[in-house]
Amino acid sequence: MDSLGAVTALFGVDLFRELSKTNDGNIFFSPLSITTAIGMLPLGARGSTATQLLKVLFSEKDTKSSGMKAEEKEIEKMEGIHRQFETFLSEISKPTNNYELKIANRLFGEKTYLFLQKYLDYVEKHYHASLEPVDFVNAADESRKKINSWVESQTHEKIRDLFPDASLSSSTKLVLVNSVYFKGQWDREFKKENTKEEEFWLNKDTSKSVPMMTQRHSFSFASLKDLQAKILGIPYKNSDLSMFVLLPDDIDGLEKIINKISPEQLVEWTNPGHMEERTVTLRLPRFEVEDSYDLEAVLAATGKGDAFSGHEADYSGLSSGSGLQAQKFLHASFVAVTEDGTEAAAATSVDFVLTSAPGCETFHCNHPFLFFIRHNESNSVLFFGRFSSP
Repeated sequence: MDSLGAVTALFGVDLFRELSKTNDGNIFFSPLSITTAIGMLPLGARGSTATQLLKVLFSEKDTKSSGMKAEEKEIEKMEGIHRQFETFLSEISKPTNNYELKIANRLFGEKTYLFLQKYLDYVEKHYHASLEPVDFVNAADESRKKINSWVESQTHEKIRDLFPDASLSSSTKLVLVNSVYFKGQWDREFKKENTKEEEFWLNKDTSKSVPMMTQRHSFSFASLKDLQAKILGIPYKNSDLSMFVLLPDDIDGLEKIINKISPEQLVEWTNPGHMEERTVTLRLPRFEVEDSYDLEAVLAATGKGDAFSGHEADYSGLSSGSGLQAQKFLHASFVAVTEDGTEAAAATSVDFVLTSAPGCETFHCNHPFLFFIRHNESNSVLFFGRFSSP
């Protein structure tokens, strides 16, 4: 069975590739947030819809049956991933002085609509998600503002207006929301007096000035000669979490290697056994990235969107009534990387409507690079991004 770490790495790479097809600039999202939101759905899905959701969470080869009936294997795999989410969310909620990492799930349900208690009990147990009754029928916009306010409070106001005006209506029955917020100090902070303005090259012909942070110290480092790139791990305080930066050798090298990177390689490259401690002169831009995505279209492009778009989707495990259908799948994210550390937040929501229709190394990040923030014990990828345009 795929581990939670492998699930987030696989999903992160797949989604990044799809987003990069239509986006030349910065990209930033939380694989953990999105997979957690998706993870709550199979509990209420049935038939082919549950199978589609399983394909989002697991690699194709891992969803094939091996000796047992396909349905039994799917149930076993789903139970396994739910238990992993439960363990991870419990572990991550323990207080620590080293960083702030907060993951929250909430269901906002129409107060007159009857949801199956079995589903509510499951998401409460595995995802720590309680149901909050709201009045979509008579006060859809007030309910929308209430949901947005909850997301703001969970992400220290970094994610605002997840649901824009008029995005929810009287036919909305359920909104499922996940948020993740992280603020961590570097294990060794960059000295602010060393930050200087430098050119960041968007391509070989165009550059922009950025505040470039600098420090020289020992870091986990690996040279990926076949890929013509190198990777560096920057630990946060106490080393529970790290940011990894994948930097191509050439200014325009990132586009050439995007399709060569596999999730398995990302896990392997950043394995402690693969990286070695080296003295490195690190130069990293101070930057912020904020973005939002409609994931229904992106998942449909990967062939995994039927569970979110088709009239045939079966969510009868949510309610004994029929016709409940996923309508929107939204994700918003924010990251700030400074001399002190990193602040990042993301929120994902799925809402349902009732429808009648169906040596000394130099690591100089002065051109586009990939970066991701990982929880090291579980190998879970919290955030994944590309910085290519200051």
